[in-house]
Amino acid sequence: MEFLIKISQFLLSLSLLIVLHELGHFIPAKLFKTRVEKFYLFFDVKFSLFKKKIGETVYGIGWLPLGGYVKIAGMIDESMDKEQMALPPQPWEFRSKPAWQRLIIMLGGVTVNFILAAVIYMVMAFAYGDTDVDAHSLKGGYWIENKLLQDIGFKTGDDIIAVNGTKINTYSELRQSIIEGDNYTIVRDGKEQKIEMPEDFLGQLSSMPKDEHGFFELRIPFMVAAVSDSSLNKGVDLKEGDILKAINNKPVPYFDLYKDTLLPLKNQTVDVTVQRGDDTFVRALQVDENGKLGIYPGTNLKRFADLGYFTIINKEYTFGESIGVGATKFKDQVASYWGQLGKIFNPSTGAYKGVGGFKAIFDIFPATWSWPDFWQLTAFLSIMLGVLNLLPIPALDGGHVMFLLYEIISGRKPSDKFLENAQMVGFFLLIALVLFANGNDIFKALFK
Repeated sequence: MEFLIKISQFLLSLSLLIVLHELGHFIPAKLFKTRVEKFYLFFDVKFSLFKKKIGETVYGIGWLPLGGYVKIAGMIDESMDKEQMALPPQPWEFRSKPAWQRLIIMLGGVTVNFILAAVIYMVMAFAYGDTDVDAHSLKGGYWIENKLLQDIGFKTGDDIIAVNGTKINTYSELRQSIIEGDNYTIVRDGKEQKIEMPEDFLGQLSSMPKDEHGFFELRIPFMVAAVSDSSLNKGVDLKEGDILKAINNKPVPYFDLYKDTLLPLKNQTVDVTVQRGDDTFVRALQVDENGKLGIYPGTNLKRFADLGYFTIINKEYTFGESIGVGATKFKDQVASYWGQLGKIFNPSTGAYKGVGGFKAIFDIFPATWSWPDFWQLTAFLSIMLGVLNLLPIPALDGGHVMFLLYEIISGRKPSDKFLENAQMVGFFLLIALVLFANGNDIFKALFK
């Protein structure tokens, strides 16, 4: 069931983005009276799952879910229709239109992607507001179990107050900083100090096993989610939501402290202080040979906030305010993604090792259906699609834009032969990038 939920979200989001992106090319093409021969969701290699001709355009759904396309008459694109290009230009063809019209047609897709993302952020701000953890309210700093972060110099209990010299106000800001953070300002034992991140941090992080990728986690109490069926404590009166407060009268306020506390108590019975609502009582629990209680931990941020571990910030916005909030979030996300690309294309950072393909995108969707999560992820993917399509690579929109700008500035149009060769180079480059990204996914699945 989890797989069905994830794949449904993945395909719905991907389909929505592809259709709207291609619609961004289709609409200005039609406005400028340019013939659009095909409008396809997914690729129709050899055959289509569905197709129907309406007017001069064939609308269809292909079987290969790697994207989509519109085939515009008289345009040198991935179809490499040399027969059509060998004929004299026709008034309805792309190549016959003024350069400024062709530029608008080519920019239509990414324009729609960016507008979609901005609108989603605005609507999300109005409908849901913002909920976050106040970074200044943490009582015990952060839980840091990631071995790489520990080797760099971080420790559990550190209070992280700034990234790259910019003050951290919310937990989400800290979480998002892991990609672009070059240095962190922390407070440890009341003293402020700075930790510099190694240049190849992202490369080292990508080389770690997937289950060791935890970053800066909130320090929370041990709240009971369920008792394992194989646990020695299966019959003990423990309920979901109980908070384990102390062991043998020794306070253990954070979940991250239980491992070291229980290891010396292997195969022993311990008295555990339990809080249930407003009541506190003691239960005798058995520690197994691995130093564990056999209890699954749970998470409830509101409950932890009520217990005083941190403060949750809830903000609601008027319709007018949501426009500004959404626009700011859109701007920040675009800037952040450009920064990520900069690191990916810089070999010294090793960030290219973390590049993923379709499986990586599939994995970011949650296993339970959540419309807020779905729309947040769709907005991010829309930005990603827009930014990637702007790269000046022939076969991408950005490649076409690059040649059109050259034509507008110089007054000279590149020859069709040159554009065909450039398209082929760009196509093979894109294939190499797709193979690399999806190869990374396969490597991680098999060896990490």
